[in-house]
Amino acid sequence: MNEQIQEVLALTNRWVKRLSREKFSMLFTLIQPMLFWLIFFGNLFQRAADVQVVQAPNYMSFLAAGVVVMTVLNNGLAGGVDLLFDKENGFLERLMATPIRRSSVILSRFLFVMAITAMQILVILGVAFLFGVSAETGILGIALILVIGMLFGVGLTAISMAMAFSVKSHGDFFSVLGFLSLPMIFLSSALVPLAAMPGWMKSLAFFNPMTWVIDAIRPLILTGWSEALPHVAIALVVLAVFDGLCLYGGARAFKRSVG
Repeated sequence: MNEQIQEVLALTNRWVKRLSREKFSMLFTLIQPMLFWLIFFGNLFQRAADVQVVQAPNYMSFLAAGVVVMTVLNNGLAGGVDLLFDKENGFLERLMATPIRRSSVILSRFLFVMAITAMQILVILGVAFLFGVSAETGILGIALILVIGMLFGVGLTAISMAMAFSVKSHGDFFSVLGFLSLPMIFLSSALVPLAAMPGWMKSLAFFNPMTWVIDAIRPLILTGWSEALPHVAIALVVLAVFDGLCLYGGARAFKRSVG
């Protein structure tokens, strides 16, 4: 166990060093969701949104939970891209030939993606606070938001790594990534409440796990524990099923690729 921990930490450190060499990439990775979605999009529709429809003090408050989950979505679905590049340039094959546990490669990637995602969530909540949006459930609520976000990110990262091991090129990977991300965003309650959606979109959003995650995080920010806890309980059940299916599929893709 101690050896595997060392392997996971060493491989995670590799991902960190790779990102630290790409300073512009690291900067935009942390700032992009907060800048484009929360500040630009939130302020753009601040006056256009009907507070009675969104059932929030303002659109910025309503959007905060959606931006948090969209950040988890984008990070998770992009989590396998570095593994894909390692596979394409032959490094992954050489790594698999070393005397390390193959699971350490996967665990290190999960750890790295979850750490970056947690940092982004905290940055988003901090910027939202500057615009007057604070979590009604306090520090404990923020911690629960991180837990729910990480659980959602686990399944998404598993999907991404399954794609990385299955597709033939990074062009195919990014095509599938674009196809998945936008429908998941628009067929969820990230930008508008379910009640404001056309009937067919609302039906599809019901089967989107992102919807249940947002509906659990939003009351943690807007209303408080009494309304949030039932939504959190439902979200945890949905995430248990979602993560289980994604991890199973990711494991099968990994075994097919590396044996």
